[in-house]
Amino acid sequence: MKITSVNSYYISDKSQNNWGGGKEYFIVKIETDIGHYGLGEVGIIKWGNSIAYAIKHLSELIIGSDPWETERLWQEMFRSSFFPADKVYTCAISAIDIALWDIKGKSVEKPVYKLLGGPVRNKVICYPHTQGSNIKELVESCKKAVDDGWKFVRWGLPESSSIHQKNQEISILEPTKSMRIAVEQMSKVRESVGPDIQICFDVHTRLDTAHVVQMCKDLEEFKPFFIEDPIRSENPGSYKNLRPQIRLPIAAGEQWGTKWPFREVIEDESIDYARIDLCIVGGITEALKITHWAETHYIDIAPHNPLGPISAAACVSLSMASTNVGVQEMPQKPGSYSTKLFPKQINWEDGFAWCPDEPGLGVDIDMNEIEKSIIEPLGFPPRLRREDGSITNW
Repeated sequence: MKITSVNSYYISDKSQNNWGGGKEYFIVKIETDIGHYGLGEVGIIKWGNSIAYAIKHLSELIIGSDPWETERLWQEMFRSSFFPADKVYTCAISAIDIALWDIKGKSVEKPVYKLLGGPVRNKVICYPHTQGSNIKELVESCKKAVDDGWKFVRWGLPESSSIHQKNQEISILEPTKSMRIAVEQMSKVRESVGPDIQICFDVHTRLDTAHVVQMCKDLEEFKPFFIEDPIRSENPGSYKNLRPQIRLPIAAGEQWGTKWPFREVIEDESIDYARIDLCIVGGITEALKITHWAETHYIDIAPHNPLGPISAAACVSLSMASTNVGVQEMPQKPGSYSTKLFPKQINWEDGFAWCPDEPGLGVDIDMNEIEKSIIEPLGFPPRLRREDGSITNW
């Protein structure tokens, strides 16, 4: 069996609203000479053109190769330009690697999670994305999630206000004001959902260390499951300073490509949950290494999955076959969205997801719908400002 083609598709599902437009996905399809094909997904969709060219470039290395040689191909893609691959290329490597694992499973009629060692659990606990434009709406969203069967709720650090400028509404995030809102949010949500529902709170790299320390002290009484990405990600070593100052579990890592940025926080045990993004970090091949490495330090994984059905399937495959799993991000119930583009998705019930016992990842696409949904990968997500006009992380 040999790889014959590698193609990427940047698509939008207009029926799923996102940032004022359709929900976007960036997927890869790899085909072979015996008819098996595999699907992968890119993690940073708004770097679209750069990653599309990287995928095309990397295809020169893998076309004609045996898709079973995932470790060798990973090394070839990461190291063949002498300079180690940057995050544009690790996104491309991720999508290709996931697609290769999908092919491997299909070629031996086994689900990917069985190729990763077999299931250590029957299903994976997940958290959804709950949200609201004010505290009342957030509480209602969390209550609805619980009524629907979810055992977790999750939302992010709120903006503090907005202003109108040049016919645009610009969101403002002033740290101390947002922190006060966050404390009130968690108080109301905890009161509403009770003590048994877990709360994940995503700071989204929007605060600095001093602000995070103070906010976490104020949040302690509500016992959140973890505080996610409390500080910016460029310097993993900063978690060594943060860790002794707060008494809440820390989750981090969604912006890191490859195992190397995880090295310091794992070896220093300065995080509690590794937020591995399989579509950024280097695919299943690299995520599996990080997961086992984290296990030796009693760090659980909480894979980052804000994307689509292919990402969800890859994450759940890893989580089904790994012992050290805290929770799996799952913004929406699989099978409840983008079903024309992805008519076959993994399973979900009562807050748990699992991959079906069938070859590959357990997800498929409708190429006719994909072709009709292709768009140009341009634009940026919304940007945040401070009150003084400076930019802050989205």
